[in-house]
Amino acid sequence: MRAMSTNPPNLRPDLAPAAQLGTAATRPGQPTIGMVSLGCPKALVDSERILTRLRAEGYGISPDYAGADAVIVNTCGFLDSAKAESLEAIGEALKENGKVIVTGCLGAEPDYIREHHPRILAVTGPHQYEQVLDAVHGAVPPDPDPFVDLLPASGVKLTPRHYSYLKISEGCNHKCKFCIIPDMRGKLASRPAHAVLREAEKLVDNGVKELLIISQDTSAYGLDRKYDTNLWKNREVRSHITDLARELGQLDAWVRLHYVYPYPHVRELIPLMADAGCNLLPYLDIPFQHAHPDTLKRMARPAAAARTLDEIAAWREICPEITLRSTFIVGYPGETEAEFQTLLDWLDEAKLDRVGCFQYENVAGARSNDLPDHVPAEVKQERWDRFMEKAQAISEAKLAARVGQVIEVIVDEVDDEAATCRTKSDAPEIDGNLFIDEGFEGLQPGDIVTVEVDEAEEYDLWGRLR
Repeated sequence: MRAMSTNPPNLRPDLAPAAQLGTAATRPGQPTIGMVSLGCPKALVDSERILTRLRAEGYGISPDYAGADAVIVNTCGFLDSAKAESLEAIGEALKENGKVIVTGCLGAEPDYIREHHPRILAVTGPHQYEQVLDAVHGAVPPDPDPFVDLLPASGVKLTPRHYSYLKISEGCNHKCKFCIIPDMRGKLASRPAHAVLREAEKLVDNGVKELLIISQDTSAYGLDRKYDTNLWKNREVRSHITDLARELGQLDAWVRLHYVYPYPHVRELIPLMADAGCNLLPYLDIPFQHAHPDTLKRMARPAAAARTLDEIAAWREICPEITLRSTFIVGYPGETEAEFQTLLDWLDEAKLDRVGCFQYENVAGARSNDLPDHVPAEVKQERWDRFMEKAQAISEAKLAARVGQVIEVIVDEVDDEAATCRTKSDAPEIDGNLFIDEGFEGLQPGDIVTVEVDEAEEYDLWGRLR
């Protein structure tokens, strides 16, 4: 039986893959903590760091409410709908467990949270790890046993063992009018290059086959550090995305870049992607958001559509295999039909491989709320439908052209019906899949195998092992 697609075309750009909590080995009397991780992959990394610290202190990690002495809810505040989802998750945790600690982006608004849920034990903001640990200690005192409590060398991971998110910086220096992330997470704060590379090497040594590089603005990595140099493997490496990508590409794992703004220096990455000796995947996740210059100006976006088309053409000339993913907003305040048509025409020319789109929402604290000429809900829906219809047609044509190609894929999951895999063009859960439904029984998650593509649909491929 053919496996079903898991790639609906309306994925929100602020969602991370679902956290995967296994049942931790526990000893009698061991305190246990549950974790609900909402929001983007950056928040998922925060959750992993918190749980790693807790495991190091002797806490067990519970996969359900009933088995936990307390629950941490890592929230999202990107959109009003995401805030509502976070409040709902907090309410569910209170109902099912009772002892709840709230952290994450929505934690930057403690009064707002307590107004809805006054019974929570504590609220902390994003990446405030020490405050979260203090709150856990107050609710459930640690009781470590150094002879029993063993922490895996890779730390606690909420993703499958064969891939991992690697966060290279916090915060953002942009002032996009629709976004409040800089208010919640602060200005750009890059990690030293040697610290990133040390963590990456450790992950690969512990079996990770794919590193997903994330930040709020990956292209700006190191700007706040004035691109200082760090010593790594007896050589100097700048805290700059080009140097970092070159070094990461020497590890024995796929390396995938997310959230890359199209600054001019991004073109320096493309030759690395075309280099067979470098494991930097030919994949860029770039948040274009729109194409009309007036819309981009109202958004206060640091890019212009005319230049991005030229950049895309230059990238494809250097690396014809490059896959481009982006997200867009339709129905932004003041968006006219002519501006929206410009976006459709731009998409026709750009022919991006992977596209996500969401309808504009007001977010408390965002400057875009005060803009005039907000677009009616029914118009936003109609434009979203038209946009996704075009994006789907582009995706279908591009995937149809891959039939007959022989490519490498990474195996994510194997069940009774098929092996669910991804190509180098597909990031976990936000892009498509390649399914192998014959002769897959010997495959394991994390295997990288060669397949011949024999069928394609709008977002997914099917293939057979070579």
